[in-house]
Amino acid sequence: MKIKRLPEDFQVEELTTFPSNGGSYALYRLKKRSIGTPEAIDEVVRRWKIPRHRISYGGLKDKHAVTTQFVTVQNGPRRNLAEQGFELRYLAQAEKPYTPHEISANRFAIVLRDLSEAALGRALKVLPQVRIEGLPNYFDDQRFGSVGVSGEFIGQAWCAGNYERALWLALADPHPDDRTDERRQKEILREHWGNWRACKDALDRSHRRSIVTYLADKPPDRPDYRGAFARLKVDLRGLYLSAFQSCLWNRMLVRFLRHEAPAEQLAEVPLQLGPAPFFHGLGAELAARFQKTELPLPSARLHLDPDKPEDGPMLTLIGSVLSDFQLELRQLRVKYPRDSFFSKGHRAVAVAAANLEAEAADDEMYPGRRKLALRFDLPRGSYATILVKRLCEQRNAEREVRNAELNRDAQGPL
Repeated sequence: MKIKRLPEDFQVEELTTFPSNGGSYALYRLKKRSIGTPEAIDEVVRRWKIPRHRISYGGLKDKHAVTTQFVTVQNGPRRNLAEQGFELRYLAQAEKPYTPHEISANRFAIVLRDLSEAALGRALKVLPQVRIEGLPNYFDDQRFGSVGVSGEFIGQAWCAGNYERALWLALADPHPDDRTDERRQKEILREHWGNWRACKDALDRSHRRSIVTYLADKPPDRPDYRGAFARLKVDLRGLYLSAFQSCLWNRMLVRFLRHEAPAEQLAEVPLQLGPAPFFHGLGAELAARFQKTELPLPSARLHLDPDKPEDGPMLTLIGSVLSDFQLELRQLRVKYPRDSFFSKGHRAVAVAAANLEAEAADDEMYPGRRKLALRFDLPRGSYATILVKRLCEQRNAEREVRNAELNRDAQGPL
C-alpha cells in the first residue's frame, strides 16, 4: 500500500463555526500544497513584515498534502497573498484570534494506492467495523518529527533542567529525514560541541549559527545553555513540548487499553515509537464507552488529589508512564523560558470516523493494482493515518494473534 503518492492523494479541510462579524483580526483561508504550516507562516511574516505574535492558526497541517485551514492576523492587511506552494485568501474581520479550539473537525479525502485485490478486500471488510467501533485516538508518527536518531525527547531533557542536552538534541541530533546540508551542519556541531568559536566559524549562516554565536560570546568556562535554548524559535519549542506530552499520553492510552479491553480484542500495530494495541471486535457498547472516556494530557497543572478515590487510578496511570522517563508529575512544567507551556485538557480514548465513505477503483498509477478513496471527518487533533493503519496494518497483527491462539490450542494445556 502506498499513501501520499501525490499531494492530492491526501487532502485535509478544516471545519469551523468561527464567527467573523467584524473586529481587529483579519481572517484568511490558507490553502497549501507540499509545504508545512510553519514554513508558510514564516513566509507570510517575511512578505508582509509583521510580528510573528500577531499571527494565529488552529493547527499544523501535513506538509506532503493539499490542506486548507484558517489563519488570523491582528490588524492584518485586507488582501490576498499568493506564494510558491500556498495561497492566503482574505475572508473577513473577527473579534478574536483563531486558535485550535475553533476547529470543529477536519475533513479528509485520502487515496490508498498500489493495493492488491486481496488487500483491498480486507480493507473493505474492516470498514463496517470501523464505522461501529471508531479508532484508538493515538497521536500518530508525524507528531514526533522532532525526535532524532537518539530517540530522546527534547521536552524530557527540558523538564529535567538539562538545558545542554536539550540544546544538543535540538541542534545536533541526526534525523533520518535530514537533507545533505542539514546533516553536515549537525556533524560540525557534534564534532566541535563545546568549542563554540570553532562551530561558529564552520557553520553556515542560519538560526542555528546565531545560537552558537551567543554561546561563543560567553566565557568558555561558563556557557549559558539555558539562555541559548531560550533563543530557539518559540514555535519549535512548542513542538518539542507537544511531542513529549503526546508520547506520554500515547503510553497512557496503551496501558488503558491493555487494562480495559479483552486481550483477544487487541492487536499490536507498529508505530514510530513502538507497537501499540488497536482494538477490533469490541462491540457497540464497549466502543461507545471508549469514545466517552477521556484521559488527561499530563502536565503539572493537573489538579489530581491522591486522597480522592476517583483520582487515584489516574495518578497511578500517569505515574507509571512518567517513571519510564525518570520524571514526576510536578516536573511536567517549564521553568524557563516562560513563553512555552504544556497543553491542558483531556483527549478521548477513541474517536468516530464520521461520514466514512469508500470507493474502490483501478489504480491508474500502478497498472494491474487497485486504489481505495476514503472520505471521512475526524475530531480536532485526531489523525487520519490511524485509520489507514487500522485498515492496512492491523490485519497482520490480528493474524499473529490468531496464529498464536492456534499454536496454543495445538499444544494443549500446560
